[in-house]
Amino acid sequence: MATFDLEEQEQLAELKTWWQQHGKRVIGIALVISVGFAAWQGWAWWQSQQSGKAAAVYSSLQQAVVKNDTSQVKLLSGELIDKYAGTSYAGMGALIAARVGVDQKDTKTARAQLAWAAKNAKDEGLRALARLRLASVMLDERAFDEALAELNVSHPVAFAPRYADLRGDIYYAKGDMAAAATAYDAALASIDAAEKTTGISGRTAYRDIVQIKRDALNVTNVADPSRITKSAASSDQGAAP
Repeated sequence: MATFDLEEQEQLAELKTWWQQHGKRVIGIALVISVGFAAWQGWAWWQSQQSGKAAAVYSSLQQAVVKNDTSQVKLLSGELIDKYAGTSYAGMGALIAARVGVDQKDTKTARAQLAWAAKNAKDEGLRALARLRLASVMLDERAFDEALAELNVSHPVAFAPRYADLRGDIYYAKGDMAAAATAYDAALASIDAAEKTTGISGRTAYRDIVQIKRDALNVTNVADPSRITKSAASSDQGAAP
């Protein structure tokens, strides 16, 4: 019994010595962990609250669109951007507000909303879609170089056909048929590649549209721009009275 007491006392002494050496560090680590956990819980709660409030504003925005209340659409989309930029609802709200702006011929508002979404939307897909729509608005305004610059940015593979297709439309509007043909070819190749990846066979209506635009260029050899000039000249002569 006396031997057991002695061993116990030795263990207590060792524990006391260890605690004197490392006790403050253990307390500090425990404090950091507890504070970090509390902060994480607080952040998660705050994000949940923000998302709920943003969802309510977004719902009101959708109702304003149905009522064709453009002033309310602007107000609510602005609120989403100002107060809830960190939620997905802000990007979606900006896209809706931009669509309304285009419908109302208010391209200034549409461009501003799309530019914000292209840069700040939380979801990568939303950013890519916003950039695509922004370039389309710029095309309508004949701001060709700005539109091409918007499309010359990395984007998800799923958007490759749309980006290339719109790039072709821009080059066509500029009168650069060789570049347009190259872009349409890239769009068709992306569509075909996606078909192989997904295993879904069969021509799509969208692919047919791109093919029609490509065929309408009458460009059989993109590497030889002179063929385009000759083709265009022939068309002009045929159209002459």
